[in-house]
Amino acid sequence: MTSLTIPIVVAFVIGYFFIAIESVTKINKAAIALLMCVVCWTLFTVLGLPEVFHIELGEAIEKNLGEAGTTLFFLMGAMTIVEIVDQHGGFNWVRGALKSKTKRALLWKIAFMTAILSAVLDNLTTSIVMIMILRKLVADKKDRIWFASLVIIAANAGGAFSPIGDVTTIMLWNGKMITAAGVITEIIIPSFIAFIVPAAVLQIHLKGKLVVPEDKHEAEISYITQMERKMIFCLGVGGLCSVPVFHSLTELPPFMGILLVLAILWTVTELIYRRKEEHDPMAKRVSNLLSRIDMSTILFFLGILMAVAVLSEVGVLRALGEWLDQEIGNHYLVTGAIGILSSIVDNVPLVAGAMKMYVMGAPGTDFGVDGVFWQLLAYCAGVGGSMLIIGSAAGVVVMGLEKITFGWYMKNVTWIAFVGYISGIVCYWLLRTFIFV
Repeated sequence: MTSLTIPIVVAFVIGYFFIAIESVTKINKAAIALLMCVVCWTLFTVLGLPEVFHIELGEAIEKNLGEAGTTLFFLMGAMTIVEIVDQHGGFNWVRGALKSKTKRALLWKIAFMTAILSAVLDNLTTSIVMIMILRKLVADKKDRIWFASLVIIAANAGGAFSPIGDVTTIMLWNGKMITAAGVITEIIIPSFIAFIVPAAVLQIHLKGKLVVPEDKHEAEISYITQMERKMIFCLGVGGLCSVPVFHSLTELPPFMGILLVLAILWTVTELIYRRKEEHDPMAKRVSNLLSRIDMSTILFFLGILMAVAVLSEVGVLRALGEWLDQEIGNHYLVTGAIGILSSIVDNVPLVAGAMKMYVMGAPGTDFGVDGVFWQLLAYCAGVGGSMLIIGSAAGVVVMGLEKITFGWYMKNVTWIAFVGYISGIVCYWLLRTFIFV
């Protein structure tokens, strides 16, 4: 790292700052991320850094774009699959499974259902589905925001122990820092602790019988039979669950498994609609549903990952990692701090930066595949975002849907989420010390 890299670091910090205050500037963070990416790469070339670091510019861009592409294609495929299942009523059964007589009974059902769904889908989609279901199950607005707060915590915790449950775990899995079997077996118990402890505290605010809103029967999708709906659900959700198995059997990147599931689901729905097109010209084909995918999120990840790549190429992240090792050293403290920081700023660039800071170590070491550092990073970056309502995609979407204020969440829920977060870390330390040795 030289003084020539300072302008790039400054550009990155300024861009990061404007991403963090998106709610104030009202400028979409994807626009800032893309601008930051281009500015950083432009400075990289204008300052002559390829010659300084003996880097071939074209190769550097292609290498980093390829690494980012594996995550982006995975996300686009997964988001499309979830959209197909949702638009065909595949998640309707969840509402029936959650019906309860008491508030506390519903609380625990919500906690476990959210965590399990988040492990299969993603925390953003799961949060939307659960809030829509809560509106049909809880009439009282004051009660519902407590349930909604638990949805945020459980969605983030559930995504942390699954290789496909959160963007950060997807990144670590694609980067071969963690394996599907390793993260599931060793992170699942700490992740469950991270939402069970807060649920036990939150139930204090929820007592008595549950007042359920009048159940208005929703019109079924006329051109889809119950059997076809179940088939679409099984193909979509079952396909997502089978991606880790596909990866382990073929050793192909996970996004190839996602594209396989999407291709099969797309083909099946086309065959279904071919028989119905004459009767229902407005059938929801996959080609029409593609327009519903949140491309701004995809572009945000592209901008962030490519901007972080510049810092990696010039050695900034490696130098930061060496400094952390020298000054702090303890990996529990380093990853714990990253988790707390992820509640303030987006966890995607934090994890992307950490992945570039450290070199993969030998098997069995803290930096080896499924090492303590990478597994803790998956847990902390995922669960830590629950401490502030703006700290995760799940929190932001619930904040908008239920109109929960930043101040109310910080006053009433932040400390509860923090207790769950620390409890999970302690649980992980006990497991790694006495069981997974």
